[in-house]
Amino acid sequence: MKQRMLVVSNRLPIVVGEQEGQWTISPGTGGLVTALAPIMSANHGTWVGWPGCDQSAPLDRLCGQFAEEQGYALAPLPLSEEEVEAYYRGFSNETLWPLFHDLLGNCHFKLEHFKVYQSVNRKFAELTASTCSIDDFVWVHDYQLILVAHYLRQLGVDQPLAFFLHIPFPSADLFRRLPWKDQLLTGLLEYDLIGFQTLRDHRNFVHSATSLADDTRVVSRHRQYTLLRQGERIIKVGHFPISIDFNQFATQAASEQVADAAWYLHENYQRRQIMLGIDRLDYTKGIPERFLAFERALEKYPQMRQKISLLQVVVPSRTLVPDYLNLKTLLEQLAGRINGRFSQHGWVPVHYYYRNLDQTQLLAHYRTAEIAAVTPLRDGMNLVAKEYCASSVENRGVLILSEFAGAAEQLAKQALLVNPYDLEKTADAMYAAFTMPVEQQQQRMARLRNDIRRHDVHRWVRSFMAAADRRSDHDIES
Repeated sequence: MKQRMLVVSNRLPIVVGEQEGQWTISPGTGGLVTALAPIMSANHGTWVGWPGCDQSAPLDRLCGQFAEEQGYALAPLPLSEEEVEAYYRGFSNETLWPLFHDLLGNCHFKLEHFKVYQSVNRKFAELTASTCSIDDFVWVHDYQLILVAHYLRQLGVDQPLAFFLHIPFPSADLFRRLPWKDQLLTGLLEYDLIGFQTLRDHRNFVHSATSLADDTRVVSRHRQYTLLRQGERIIKVGHFPISIDFNQFATQAASEQVADAAWYLHENYQRRQIMLGIDRLDYTKGIPERFLAFERALEKYPQMRQKISLLQVVVPSRTLVPDYLNLKTLLEQLAGRINGRFSQHGWVPVHYYYRNLDQTQLLAHYRTAEIAAVTPLRDGMNLVAKEYCASSVENRGVLILSEFAGAAEQLAKQALLVNPYDLEKTADAMYAAFTMPVEQQQQRMARLRNDIRRHDVHRWVRSFMAAADRRSDHDIES
């Protein structure tokens, strides 16, 4: 890519820390950073975002140090605690997050939160406008920053702008429940390229745009994208499923350190299978439903008892939000009740852990588990499903996958697909995974791994950038 890339996201790709008066800065982790960092370094790009720390940190010095080491610049946007509370915890995560995950009952609609969301999006736009040049490729990420393009246009930035939504996009019928739907839809249509995770999300947005926005119609439909016309402008809308760095996961999972940790873990579960759940604490992940389905499986298939355990790791998240505290309490109660019903000497059916795992332990859990249960009620993609497969270096294991995870579009043929609301059939899928012959496991897992290897996170970036470049005359059909 010859253009300089300017990435805008809620958080900068850094971890800032302080120990005994010494400040440190290190690159963040995650698929987005892994995918974009090499491109950013190659063209000396700039990343705009909130640094995630208070203003006592010497950000100028730390960001200068980061640029020297990593080859690209950071443009930090400090936010007050009040702004973080209303823009991020409030409107982004109490309004957009549940709405976009089809969970209207969890939504809180507060005008004061939306006003701060607008204000913070304008701040992001002002910093971006002051940072970018006319030839930069500007790529804005995710639901926290939907309105950035709207304010960039107000500030006179008229170059092409791209946006990628990492979470689902709801149906038009659900989206119209949002009191500020017009502002968000108008804001999205200020971008020139809008990317979604799945074809379903892509179609949902096109339906919303053409039914709710004035003077917006479909120009043409293609396999991966749709061209919309709004007035004189052409907007390209596509689906680009994000992925992981397959080779990185597979290589690390095959390391001696992970192998030792996996062996130690499995020693604690001798003569029984492990069904693994790893999720951030969130009501979209379907963890209570998973517990109930496992309970039903133990009722329905007594031959599973003493031969399988559900190992559920819940990563702490939004620990001060009442909905999340209530969910944590519910999970503890469910685990206790199931264990009270079925535990026998030497066997506990549910092992529930509320904690973070470091990378070695995460990969060891992936490598050890005979079954992975990835059963969200709704998810943009869910990379745990892909990480589990990439880490299954012996080509063994069974993936149970919710049909409402974005990953299902890609992995459905070789996974055991379930509706997490259907406890009976999810229990049946758990039994099918428990009894699946090793040869069948190996065939399925080999195909899953091959597909994820071919469609890795680097291919995701290339496909999005190619879509941004394809604005030739034959694309624009009147």
